[in-house]
Amino acid sequence: MTVRTRIAPSPTGMLHLGTARTALFSWAFARHHGGQFILRIEDTDLERSTEEAVQVILDSMDWLALDYDEGPVRQTSRLPRYREVIERMLAAGQAYRCYASREELERLREAQMARGEKPRYDGRWRPENAAGKTPPAGVTPVVRFRNPDAGEVAWNDLVKGPISIANSELDDLVIARGAALVPTYNFAVVVDDIDMRITHVLRGDDHVNNTPRQINIYRALGARLPAFGHLPMILGPDGQKLSKRHGAVSVLQYDADGILPEALFNYLARLGWSHGDDEKFSRAQLVEWFDLDHVNRAPAQFNPDKLLWLNGEYIRQADDGRLANLVAPRIEARGGVLAGPELPAVISLLKERARTLNELAEAALLFYGPHAVDEALLKQHLAGPAVAALQAFAERAAAIDWNRQALSVLVKEIVAQAGLKMPQVAIPLRVAVTGRTQTPSIDAVLELIGRDTVLQRLGVALEKVGTAA
Repeated sequence: MTVRTRIAPSPTGMLHLGTARTALFSWAFARHHGGQFILRIEDTDLERSTEEAVQVILDSMDWLALDYDEGPVRQTSRLPRYREVIERMLAAGQAYRCYASREELERLREAQMARGEKPRYDGRWRPENAAGKTPPAGVTPVVRFRNPDAGEVAWNDLVKGPISIANSELDDLVIARGAALVPTYNFAVVVDDIDMRITHVLRGDDHVNNTPRQINIYRALGARLPAFGHLPMILGPDGQKLSKRHGAVSVLQYDADGILPEALFNYLARLGWSHGDDEKFSRAQLVEWFDLDHVNRAPAQFNPDKLLWLNGEYIRQADDGRLANLVAPRIEARGGVLAGPELPAVISLLKERARTLNELAEAALLFYGPHAVDEALLKQHLAGPAVAALQAFAERAAAIDWNRQALSVLVKEIVAQAGLKMPQVAIPLRVAVTGRTQTPSIDAVLELIGRDTVLQRLGVALEKVGTAA
């Protein structure tokens, strides 16, 4: 048997972390077993589905590099197939048309609740109950699946273990609506998974209640059941359901926030699954290691600080040229101008302290942002012996080799000759050249800014404090 898994998002909104993790687990399971992974777009909610949301799904899958072997298959392209199956079920007595109006069903629900009963459809339009009834005028019927009355539905869940539910707890599910017989989720997903030969259905545990209904439809159609695995939900840092304030935003928002795709991929893989104590691992390692035995049954908890830590780890090991390509537009979006030192060299200097690409872009404005030094800052730090020290630095810096090692030696010599401590020279030098009191190592910063620019800025700063004096 070839393992075949799928992810089937609905294009009625963003692709969020929960769906992305389900896609990742389904992808990893298929890849681990040498199987196939399918992307299906469940777009039969014609009122809410949008092309923009479809594109977000495709872009999110591409960004996370979750490659699929088939698809995207759109349910709206399969409407004739659903109608064919529905007509066959109607002819076989496995489904029937129900003419109960929405108001009628609401009255039924209210009466049941008043009696302390579980609200459920009472089968009033089952053929044996509707004999002799005339369908009411002006009511477009729905099609209901005739659920078995006796017995139970049971399956051995790949994550949760054995689950069973009595058929008496299930009512007759609506499987199609309107004259066009537009299928409902629970019906269309079964026909799709049968036709696409899906062997393993992995999805969130909010679908557990749908599974017994779907199993009964599988059985009515005489189809082989896939294996079902229901993944625990993802909670926010406060233990509550993940919401927008926690990070339940579009996967692509993480791109905008400066998260690397491999970092989010790694983090999602670790969110509810483990391989010993390994926190950081490659895609190839995930494929090699992944199994469902190590998926936690308890809900996973989203930790934004851990994601930022992991992203920082990936930034530090990433190629400087690749990072430069990702950071360049972020620098420009912040008003920076990419003229001056080579960006990969700047990235190499800054990436040790950065947790996101956006932090890298902010830090890089030291080299590409507008240069302006606050007059008050100059007066505060370029005073007393610091002025003479900077003048000596400027005179001697014009003649040395312009590299980090030579600059470090020169700064140390100036500090020693002036009888000062390192901060008494390094901080005024930073302020004069960058307008900041804190930067990475001053010798590395000076090397990247370049001799001409450093000496020009030093001259302007010294002139200003001299004029003020």
